[in-house]
Amino acid sequence: MSYLLPVLVFLLALTISLIVIRVGTMALMLTGLSREVARFQSHSAFTGVGFTTKEAELINEHPVRRHLVMGLMMLGNIGMATVIATLTATLLSTRTTEHLGASFAVLAIGIVILISLFKSRWIEQQLNRPISWALKHFTQLDVRDYVSLLEFSSGFAVSELVVKPGDWVAGKTLVELGLAREGVLVLGIRRHTGPYVGAPSGSSKIEANDTLIIYGPLDRLEDLDTRCHGDEGDLAHQEAKQEYDEYLVEVEELDKVETADIGK
Repeated sequence: MSYLLPVLVFLLALTISLIVIRVGTMALMLTGLSREVARFQSHSAFTGVGFTTKEAELINEHPVRRHLVMGLMMLGNIGMATVIATLTATLLSTRTTEHLGASFAVLAIGIVILISLFKSRWIEQQLNRPISWALKHFTQLDVRDYVSLLEFSSGFAVSELVVKPGDWVAGKTLVELGLAREGVLVLGIRRHTGPYVGAPSGSSKIEANDTLIIYGPLDRLEDLDTRCHGDEGDLAHQEAKQEYDEYLVEVEELDKVETADIGK
């Protein structure tokens, strides 16, 4: 079974690479990039395949994003070299056709499992929570970036939301969405077919491929970015409203206690 060791090392290196890309995506989201753009930029930087001019400007003109992409590029060079080296070792270590077939079978199954796991929305949400917590507690991303993020208070941020067909927000007006009940405010709408709409009214309708500029709790913005159309999305909306109502009650009680302390 020793001939399978390089395969396992390869899968381990691939797993670490995917985790690094996921961390890079979350870090770029903390600077105000939408989920789709942040994910694409993280993959591009780590693999070194490059990206389009317009999106390159989003990185080059932003000091925090530049440092993040530079770090991803450096880690990507190390990670890709490790992956290639272990894959080469896998091929060289197989001395018989039987071993070669077994190695490739384990390799193929492992890759399929990893891709399935990292494409899962549920797995992504579970990873986002500890990654977001670690980035906010062990880095200065949320306090150094005043240009695009505008972190007004702990846990609240301004970000972009690219609306895709099938998203919960697509095809609805702001009144129908009732995002304010979740603690989320839509500051602007960048139409995919027209001008930018600042401070949109309640009758403004959200269409697929629009980009929303939104403000609210960071975890709620992430949830909204992955919320699907239909009953599941409506249920998530109701749960989010309940959580925000509970948050408002806690804040009100805390405010009363602080006011009472000041009165003393």
